[in-house]
Parts: sequence; C-alpha cells; structure tokens
Amino acid sequence: MEFRLLQYVIQIAAERNFSRAAEKLHIAQPSLSQQLSKLEKELGVLLFKRTTNSVEPTHAGTVFVEKAQQIVDMTEQLRREMADMADLRKGRIVIGSLPMTGSHILPYVLPAYRAAYPDIEIALVEEPSAMLEQLTASGGTDVSLLSLPLIEPSLAYEPILEEEIRLAVPPGHPLAAARSRSGGAAAVDVASLAQESFVMLKKGQGFRAIAISLCREAGFAPRVGVESANIETVQSLVAAGMGIAFVPEMITRRDNDGLQPVYIPLKGRPTRTLVIAYRKGRYLSNAAEAFISTFRETMSRLQQQS
Repeated sequence: MEFRLLQYVIQIAAERNFSRAAEKLHIAQPSLSQQLSKLEKELGVLLFKRTTNSVEPTHAGTVFVEKAQQIVDMTEQLRREMADMADLRKGRIVIGSLPMTGSHILPYVLPAYRAAYPDIEIALVEEPSAMLEQLTASGGTDVSLLSLPLIEPSLAYEPILEEEIRLAVPPGHPLAAARSRSGGAAAVDVASLAQESFVMLKKGQGFRAIAISLCREAGFAPRVGVESANIETVQSLVAAGMGIAFVPEMITRRDNDGLQPVYIPLKGRPTRTLVIAYRKGRYLSNAAEAFISTFRETMSRLQQQS
C-alpha cells in the first residue's frame, strides 16, 4: 500500500466529494476514482458508499481513515524531527492565540522570537477558546496560547502567566463612588454583585467561562444584559453604563482617552492562568520549544519592569 493512497482516502473522507478531493490533491478525478477502486480491491472491503450526490465512508472506511490519519501524522512528525536535526536554525511554527489575550501579549513576544530566530517562519491563528482547543488537538497549531481550564482532554500544557481578575464598573456606578471615597483600597465581594447586570463575552470565549464560574462560586448565576465577541467592546459598554464586567488585569485600559470603566479589585484576588498548550504526545519542534522559552523570558522581563 502506497503512502499517497492514505492521503487520497483521507482527503475523500474530508471532502465527501471526488471532484473537490481531486482538486485539493492536484490529480484528475478519474485517476482518483481508479486509485480508490484499486485500493478497495486490494483490501477486500468497500471504503466509501457512492451515490449520485454524495460519497460517505463505510464502517471500514471510517476505521481506515482514523488509522491512516495517525500514520500521516506520525510521518509528518518524523519529517519535522529530521528537519530539525538537519538545520536547527530553520523551520516553521504555527501559533494559536486567543484574540483577546494575544493582542496584548504577542506584540512583545513575537518580535523577541523573530529577533532570536530570524529564519523561522511564523504563522499565527487567532480563534475563540473552543475553536482554538479543537485546532490544537487536531494538529492545526503547534502550540496555542490558552487560559485554564481547558476542555479538550487530549491537550497538555505549560503554565506561562497568572494574572489578577478585576471588576470593571461604569464611572457613575455606586461602587466607583465608594472606591473614590475609600481612596481606592476597598475590594468588592463577588457575592454582592448578584443583582447587577453583566456585560459578558459571547459563548465559546474562555474568559466567559471564568466569569460565570466566579459568579457561581459566589452563589448566583449572573444576569447577562449584553454580550460581545470583543473585550474592548465589553469595556466600552461598561463605561457607557450598560452593566459591569470581569476583566483580566492585562486587558484593563490604562489611558484616559475615550470611554473608560473604573477598575476595582475583588476580594480573594481571583486570577486566571495563561498556558501554552499542545497535543499530548505530539513532537514539539525546536521552533516550538524555543517559542515557549522566549515566551517565558519575555513575560518575566515585563513583570520585572511593571
């Protein structure tokens, strides 16, 4: 059985269509059909049910695709290992990032990485938490910047940074006035926020799960008044009086331009943990190992400067 036939079957299963699969594989459709029929004859099983409108894997086909994908993945990992041995200064890394967090951290990390490893190609993938975990688990990224807790059980991770979570309230909110009177020292008990209206990130964003968890641990389910896919929009809506929100420390606005909430510490000083995640058992290239190391060094330097 030739290796390319494994790739053919995987592509057919992914596209559910011979024409699209042939186009992706850069071969003629009749040739693809002939190669599949030849393979099925060799194996003695039917891998796909063909109809006029669809191509669906049989049970045998599903098993074949699963095993074939494992072989292709192992071959790719072997290729990367050999490439690293041949030239440690060259390579490619696909980095996954949460848009909310990456926009505040990666402008520091990526230039440092590029300066140290100028010949390594960097590809950046930005997706919400749920999608990013799936991409990382399937090998769509080499490493990804995520926050705990992780849902996908096939992921391993290394903690990178722990940061405090703050409460953002409108400037005219009673809590903002109380903070001003107390000189900014008083921390707020999450349980006292049960009757407040919250501005939340939309479902699929990791920090939304953290915010809801904080409320549930305090004994209530948050009343969600407005949702947004963007943390900057969340903060602007809070500043405009649409509700309150939990915000990671690094995301808080530090200038006086435009609408800005008032940030208040929470009792117990809750935190979120940022991690670099990757698929369990996946070979981490030298480029990926170097990225993790650069990330740690950059975060350590920034914390010392703050």
